[in-house]
Amino acid sequence: MTPQLPLAWLQLTREKTRLMTAIAGIAFADILMFVQVGFQNALYDSALGPHNSINGELVLVNSTYQTIFSMKNFSRRQLYRVRSIEGVRSVSPVYIGSADWKNPENGTSRLILAFGVDPVEPTLNLPEVNENIDRLKSIDLVLFDRASRPEYGPIANLFQKDPNLEVEVNEVRLNVVELFTLGATFSAEGNLVTSDLTFLRIFDDRDPDDIEVGVIQLESDTDIERVKQEIDRIISSEVKVLTREEFASAEREYWANSTGIGFIFDLGMFVGFIVGLVIVYQILYSDVSDHLPEYATLKAMGYRDSYLLKVLIQEAIILAILGYLPGLGVSWWLYEMTRKSTLLPIFMTTSRAVAMLSITIFMCAISAAIAVRKLREADPADVF
Repeated sequence: MTPQLPLAWLQLTREKTRLMTAIAGIAFADILMFVQVGFQNALYDSALGPHNSINGELVLVNSTYQTIFSMKNFSRRQLYRVRSIEGVRSVSPVYIGSADWKNPENGTSRLILAFGVDPVEPTLNLPEVNENIDRLKSIDLVLFDRASRPEYGPIANLFQKDPNLEVEVNEVRLNVVELFTLGATFSAEGNLVTSDLTFLRIFDDRDPDDIEVGVIQLESDTDIERVKQEIDRIISSEVKVLTREEFASAEREYWANSTGIGFIFDLGMFVGFIVGLVIVYQILYSDVSDHLPEYATLKAMGYRDSYLLKVLIQEAIILAILGYLPGLGVSWWLYEMTRKSTLLPIFMTTSRAVAMLSITIFMCAISAAIAVRKLREADPADVF
């Protein structure tokens, strides 16, 4: 252990009340930042669930596409034109719409996101959906997302008692024949999957020719960019072709920049950073002010300002670590509680924990750099 570290530690522990205040303040700032970044990523991850479940390399969407939760449709004839391109194995239309779900227990209504897929082609890369896709060939059968909000009713429990559970969607009586897992989002708190024919029964005012997404599966070893360029050449300006990654990226871009939600989370993160910075600065400034004669004595003994700066930076790092640990613990607990209450995919990842520790140390280092100005007032002449 270097000589400077004990001095930094002793300086901090001499005023235990001040030390505990600093730890609490840094922990609060860390909790605030953890919550902001956790909710932000949970929003993005949940919103991208349907995109990441697409079982295809390319998708066709309306040229005005921004978010899957309010999509404009286009003619499926555009999708079928793609089948003639070399390298295309299959194409599948997907219908998407918000339907009125009636809670089978209390009769309350709530919007649910419905996906209508071709039961012949595995359009969604969801194992439980694909295992039961043949059952959807019969009319009026649906699969329900077990990760939907509890306001839709205890569907999983009811389904265990009745494997042919009857529900009502848009005043159409349907039967839940199996459960799957996709997850709730900020915009869609529940999901169901059904066949294209049943979907059109639920939305009886829909034109069968109008679809929301066209899923394009390619042959193995096919050049995706080449096929994409070919599709761009033959489709109308009404639609555009995206890779699955571009499809998800456009959704993320929408939530980050077009709704204001991304700005709100970024602002919360910034506020947490500033709160922590100010608290640490006040603690370090007070510490330097209270020990100014001692620092002047050290200067009179020949210690340079660089030595005193090291002491101050070490104090900042010690504060950062001591404040970070309880902040991490409380944030982890909040993540667990939030996930259980909202069913949002919010997790404490190693990368996030390490990144937040780095931010905390950086925050405290800035505070030390600002507080070091007070050290310059330590004049060795004052000792004599």
